[in-house]
Amino acid sequence: MVFGLFFLYALISVLIVSLISLVGVISLSVGAERLRKFLIYLISFSAGALLGDAFIHLLPEIVEKNGFGLNISFYLLSGIAIFFILEKLIHWNHCHAEMISEKKDKHIHAFAYTNLIGDGLHNFLDGVIIASSYLVSMPAGIATTIAVVLHEIPQEIGDFAVLLHGGFSKGKALLMNFASALLAVLGVIVVFVLGDFVESLEFILVPVAAGGFVYIAGSDLIPELHKHSHAFSRNLLQVIAFIVGIGVMALLLLLE
Repeated sequence: MVFGLFFLYALISVLIVSLISLVGVISLSVGAERLRKFLIYLISFSAGALLGDAFIHLLPEIVEKNGFGLNISFYLLSGIAIFFILEKLIHWNHCHAEMISEKKDKHIHAFAYTNLIGDGLHNFLDGVIIASSYLVSMPAGIATTIAVVLHEIPQEIGDFAVLLHGGFSKGKALLMNFASALLAVLGVIVVFVLGDFVESLEFILVPVAAGGFVYIAGSDLIPELHKHSHAFSRNLLQVIAFIVGIGVMALLLLLE
């Protein structure tokens, strides 16, 4: 009975967290031209947030639990390699489909898809973390949920910006972001089904997710920022947004 109650609370918690992915609905009231001008700074913020998440939260968390060893380095590099391969496949499939169909549809950049995959993996881990906390105690589960909610708000804003910049329409970006967020529900189910096996699963998935975030920020988002570097004032605002992204992730340490 108690176990079932914890499962219910964990499920409600991740559904609340998933709804945060709809934060991008605010942009629906913003004009397209105005949004486009502001978008590049959200991309810069997202790049900083992804790197901050990887190096301030994910990697230190797994090292604290398991110690630092070659395994973590291997999984981190595996994450980078996996996302590199995924992006290559997405590029190839996209170009191949264009040659066959010869359609003039709006181009969706490969980095938008890889960002979705990385965010989905991260959301799955959030579900695992929340469910695991509820198994410890009710207060621990509630505290973890609050921390994840505050952690997700800036990240989801950045993710939504990446999808828009990658070529998705506002409506589709909202839908895809929400679908990715729902993978947190799967994380909860996995914890309550697999139990003790979750710890070894987390040891692999956390550094892989971190590697994916490093790859997306370093190979896709930051080079994209360089394409829009013209006036000094714009460059300065990009740098500030990047630092703010890292800073927000650092401030979230106060909640732990």
